[in-house]
Formats: sequence, structure tokens, C-alpha cells
Amino acid sequence: MPDQPCPILRVGIVGAGEVAQVIHLPTLALQAHLYTVTAICDVSQQTIDHVAAKFRIPYKTTNPSEVINRPEVDIVFILAADEFHETLCISALEAGKRVFIEKPISLSILSTKRIIAAEKAAGGAKVFVGYMRRYAPSFTAAFLREVATIPKILYARSRDIVGPNAHFVGQSGTSALKFHDFPPGSGEERKKNLDALIEEAFHGEKATERDVKYCRFLGSLGSHDLSLMREALGFPESVAGVSANEPFYTAIFNYKNKTGEPFAVTYESGIDDVPRFDASLTVYGEKKTVSIQYNTPYIKGLPIVVKVDELNKQSEATSREVLSSFEDAYTVELKDMYTCFALGHPIKTSAEDACRDLELFDLMYKQLAKQEGR
Repeated sequence: MPDQPCPILRVGIVGAGEVAQVIHLPTLALQAHLYTVTAICDVSQQTIDHVAAKFRIPYKTTNPSEVINRPEVDIVFILAADEFHETLCISALEAGKRVFIEKPISLSILSTKRIIAAEKAAGGAKVFVGYMRRYAPSFTAAFLREVATIPKILYARSRDIVGPNAHFVGQSGTSALKFHDFPPGSGEERKKNLDALIEEAFHGEKATERDVKYCRFLGSLGSHDLSLMREALGFPESVAGVSANEPFYTAIFNYKNKTGEPFAVTYESGIDDVPRFDASLTVYGEKKTVSIQYNTPYIKGLPIVVKVDELNKQSEATSREVLSSFEDAYTVELKDMYTCFALGHPIKTSAEDACRDLELFDLMYKQLAKQEGR
């Protein structure tokens, strides 16, 4: 009996900005045997006019509920601002849809738990969170394999210091356009949602302007690094210290090896005006150091390389590089999501998993407040 053909999953996009135009829509188009985009929504009419025409999307609207409730949509891609993630995700789940939601899943633990509760009410296993770095073949294959051979970790470092996105987007070949025809009141609604999320994130305490910037930074660039760290090394025992000096942020996390010996992980991240992408996770053992080096995802096809430095049996210093695949992380992520939603495979970057990031952020906020005597 011949194999049954794989169903093509129909995608509705909510949020047609930069990440949709540069990353998701081109990647979905190249996976036309798995996905087809049937509807798109954005608050800007000019944006959806442009994007729908460019990517030949048959239905466009400025009303997200029209995408969410459309029968021709199986998966809702939530690519809108963080402040709207919760309401859009819950609406999609209540409409019986599966959801791809760009990280961060939300900005507060309580908000994320409401999403998890809605997912459970909808039957479970319906939310896939976009942490593409964790799907890079060089991470899931070479990096994790090499780190597993280190008997005792002595130290690790997470680093993500990058230049402005506009530099990379402008050279991506995607010709993304930004429009500013936002309807009256949209800014007020966004601020209202953000204020509510910030109040929850800081447990009702008055959040300073720096606290808000810290929260937004961890939800954007920081969640890439800290989620990757969690998968590779587990959840830290505690947070030893943090600094939050916009636009750079650092932290020291306390960890333990499986045998009980402690080690520290430092985290350093920030955005400046230098056009480079310096993102890595490095693990140090007594005789072996393993590092994975990420490049900007906005330029499709740039290799993600694992570097291994070690002392061999002849007491010689050796160095090698491993490239598990040239396939980009976003493509692999979408392929993995397909197996989850079409074939019932477990979701690695689930809503429950994403909540662990919010729990780690919470420990970092509390440590900053402690250091400042608040």
C-alpha cells in the first residue's frame, strides 16, 4: 500500500513586520511541500497590501480575529509585538488552531501560565515557541555531543554582542519595507498591555525605566541565549549577580555538575552600533573546550560552526571545527514543527519550556533589586 501523502498545513500570519518579511515568509515559501500561507494580518494596511502582493497571499486583513477564525487556517503564526502574544495565542487556541509564537512567549510568568492553561483546555500540545537557535543542526548534533564528553565542566560563557539589525536586514536580499499607517489608539492599547505585563513581571512592585528596558531586552535578544543555555546545561541553581547598564547586560549563574562540583556560567550581551554578530556558547572542561558560534540569521545560509580545542593523548594542543549542516536553523525549526503538528511528535520548545525562561528572568530581576537594596 503506498504511503499517504503528507498534508500541507495552512498558515495564517498575524504580524507582517520585519521578522515576517525577512525570515518567516521566505522560509515558508521554500517549504511549500509542507506549508502554504493562506491569510495575513497586520495593524498597518499598507504593510499587508505590500506583503500579500509580494508573497501572493490570498486573504489579507487588519483584524486578527479574521485570520484566527478563518477555516482555511490550521496554524496561526503570532509575529506581532510581545504585548499582544497572550491574547492572540489564547484566541487562536480557543478557535481550535495550532500556534507558532515567536519568542518570548510573553513577558510575565502569569501571562505564560494563562497560555498554558488555555492550551491544556484545547487538548494540549498546540503551542510551538520559536527558539530557532535550539534547532540548528550544529547545536543539536555536534555541540551537545561534544559537551557530553566533558567529564566535569569548569566554566561556561554565553555571549551575544551584536550590531543593529538594520545593517543585516539591509543586506539580506529580502527588501523588507516598513510602513507607519497605524490606526488611532493602537499605541495606547499596546502601552496598556505592556503596563499590565510589567506589573505582573515585577509582582506589583513599581518598575523603574531600567527594569522595563531589562525586561524587554531579556525577552528579545536574551531569550535566545538563556534558552540555549538551559538546553545545553540545565536550569541554574541560582543567580549570583547581574548588571543592567543599558544597552549591555551581564549575569553570573551558579551551576553544579552531575557529580556535584560547582561551576559558574557568565552571560554577557548587548547591542551597539558596530556591524558584527558575536554570539556564542562556550563550555570549558579540564582538557577540552567546546564552543558554538552563531551568525546573523538575517542572512540565509551562513554556517553555524562548533569549535573544539583539546589536549590529546600525546599532550598536544589540537583544534577542529565541526559543521553539522549548512541548512539554516529557521528551516530546520519549521521542519520540526511540521512533525509535531502533522505527525504528533513531542514539541521541544513548548509553552511549558518557554515558561522556564520567564522563571529565570524573574530570578535575575530579584537579584538586581537585591543588589540595589530594593
